[in-house]
Amino acid sequence: MTNVSEIHVTKTIVNEFLDDFIQNIIDCDIIVVGSGPCGVAAAKYAAELGHKTVMIERNIYGGGGMWQGGYLMPKNTVSAPANKILEECGVNLKDAGNGLYVCDSFEMVSKMLASACDAGVKLLNSTNVEDLILKEDHVEGVVIQWYPVQQMPKFITCMDPIAIRSKVVIDATGHDSILVKRLSEQRAGIPVPKGCGSLWVDEAERQTVELTQEIYPGLIVAGMAATSTYGAPRMGPIFGGMLLAGKKAAELAHEKIMGLKVENIGKLRVPA
Repeated sequence: MTNVSEIHVTKTIVNEFLDDFIQNIIDCDIIVVGSGPCGVAAAKYAAELGHKTVMIERNIYGGGGMWQGGYLMPKNTVSAPANKILEECGVNLKDAGNGLYVCDSFEMVSKMLASACDAGVKLLNSTNVEDLILKEDHVEGVVIQWYPVQQMPKFITCMDPIAIRSKVVIDATGHDSILVKRLSEQRAGIPVPKGCGSLWVDEAERQTVELTQEIYPGLIVAGMAATSTYGAPRMGPIFGGMLLAGKKAAELAHEKIMGLKVENIGKLRVPA
């Protein structure tokens, strides 16, 4: 048996968290806000493309709506070709016919989160995004606070948040479209999220991917956040479009960052 003291346990947790926070989180390449199916897919692919990626989730656990299927029945469905994304993560799928696949929800959540972790994604859980870092013409990160602080009694009048910087932010906050809503308050031309339309699975799956885009320099809206922003139909308990939207968001972020690098190189001046 080892002789581990309580203080050693505490020091280990504090030192490792702070080291990780300083080295890998506060100044990163891509921030993904939301850890549902779209957010996890976006973070996984962004990290696999070589970018320092942080995923932020206000709940104590990641996974979002993946934990339950329709009507609290823990079976998740995906449409082709999104099944390939789950197969890459090692999820066991059953062919349900007509291009539809089904799996256990807890397996989908655990294996997708594990794949994101293996790719190098860092997770800030129990963390709320309160605001954007918004410069003259671009988004440059987010402002965060511990989510439990919001649940504290009203007599706590002020507890300032802190900021983390990134090259690209992905809004994968689902129905709430939190970052787009905040941006619409600050910049003309950004739509105020309308909320999702009524159920139409095929059209919703298509539009969820198509509407995933850079809505403002440095901010990509993805998945259900995009659907809600533009008032597109909701898709119900099917996750294919959200997974594909996450992958698309990662690819858009990658192209954005690589473009920024090219632009920066082009601006370099050689001293005379």
